[in-house]
Amino acid sequence: MSARRIVSLIPSITEILFAIGAGDRVVGCTIYCTQPPEGVATKTRVGGEKNPKLELIRDLGTDLVIANVEENVREHVETLRGWGIPVHVTYPRTVADGIRLVGELGALLEIDGPARELERALRGQYEAVRAARAGRPPRRVFCPIWRRPYMTINRDTYLHDMLAVVGGANVFAGETGRYPEVTLEQVAASAPEVILLPDEPYRFRRVHVADFDPYPDVPAVHERRIHLVDGKLLTWYGPRIAEALRVLPPLLAG
Repeated sequence: MSARRIVSLIPSITEILFAIGAGDRVVGCTIYCTQPPEGVATKTRVGGEKNPKLELIRDLGTDLVIANVEENVREHVETLRGWGIPVHVTYPRTVADGIRLVGELGALLEIDGPARELERALRGQYEAVRAARAGRPPRRVFCPIWRRPYMTINRDTYLHDMLAVVGGANVFAGETGRYPEVTLEQVAASAPEVILLPDEPYRFRRVHVADFDPYPDVPAVHERRIHLVDGKLLTWYGPRIAEALRVLPPLLAG
């Protein structure tokens, strides 16, 4: 596809587009697209993932919108397509999917070379991390995505797979809902060995570590293995995976 005027409705995809050499084709992105800072600074902001300004996207002369099944709204996609604007919808469910997406976008935009090179590099790092932790028991991990109420993730999520790849066992993997609400008493009963507090979508900060002080018998609390982490490492696919595979494994190492 020779798309020359692209709107990205997903922050991590915006980062991928710049990483594979398509940044000059991006004419619009969301207000949450922050990477790369110097690249997105000149792009038109088209609103958020859930409330994009559809008329603005049309008025930009957009010839391709890239969206995501979970983050964007079906009705918006259908409206754009009804106006004759192609929409490519993505849905990576695993880290391997997130790596493969890089190559798929390169093929879609007919810039295979840089995309395949990045995909190969990420895949090599992915396989190296998996090999390094082979045979080692995973560490029980609690990773919330929200506070008041506390919410976390089950096994049917990209974040769950990232935890598994870097050596973690999600303590709420078996919950029915993809994003279950949990109490701190439930967290304590699950006995996590590591607690990761990301800065997105909820911005966990150092002060929130005190939430777990009433549970000194929890291994993660007793051993002071509560870590504040960059949320992009847990949920962004594409080039951000490289940093995730470097930073996260040591936090879970026994």
